[in-house]
Amino acid sequence: MTIPENQNQVTLPPMPYGKKDSVLAIVSLVSGLVAWTFLPLIGAIAAIITGHLAKKEIRDSGNALNGNGMALAGLILGYVQLGLVLLAVILLTVAIIVFGANLDLNNGFNSFTYLVPNLI
Repeated sequence: MTIPENQNQVTLPPMPYGKKDSVLAIVSLVSGLVAWTFLPLIGAIAAIITGHLAKKEIRDSGNALNGNGMALAGLILGYVQLGLVLLAVILLTVAIIVFGANLDLNNGFNSFTYLVPNLI
């Protein structure tokens, strides 16, 4: 037996066109996550810069690119991490100024007797 040939051509509808994600938005999100894990300062700065560039790219594309949420998440992660890094630097500086004045560096760094009250 032979298989009959189909004389009717089947035309498929075109594949739906999906919007592409902005590469800068993906980089912003990944940099924001890296800022919270490996490289706090460098990752935060990269997330902030690429997040702003991604939002501008998406806005200027005329609704042809997706990724506004990823860019916003990268911006939020970057700004919060940068704020925490700056807060840590300020607190560390204040701690060095306050406690550093009481250190007796002539005896080395093992002399923290000012922290223990004189009981004897």
